[in-house]
Amino acid sequence: MMRGPGAARLLERALTAAASRAGASIAIGAARATDWQSATFAGQRHEITVEGETGPALDRWLETLAEADLPLAGHLVADIAVAALARNAARTAFVIEALTVEES
Repeated sequence: MMRGPGAARLLERALTAAASRAGASIAIGAARATDWQSATFAGQRHEITVEGETGPALDRWLETLAEADLPLAGHLVADIAVAALARNAARTAFVIEALTVEES
């Protein structure tokens, strides 16, 4: 039995912390995780709706998100990308898709 927060909660926390370190403030909205497995790995696919203040800090963070180091206790972020993005002068809304795998 797994103790502590699951991969979805850990990923949300890691995203919020990484954005903050980059000078961007984000708010996590709806989040969905579905179990995933291959012949050698088990994990979850994540779809997370996020909103932040439009500006250069958020833009820089989003541009580098695919290469970001997002530590998750007991899990690895195998893939992460911005799947959709809509912005106006004040707010940017986007969807992040990610794949986490359990560390063995």
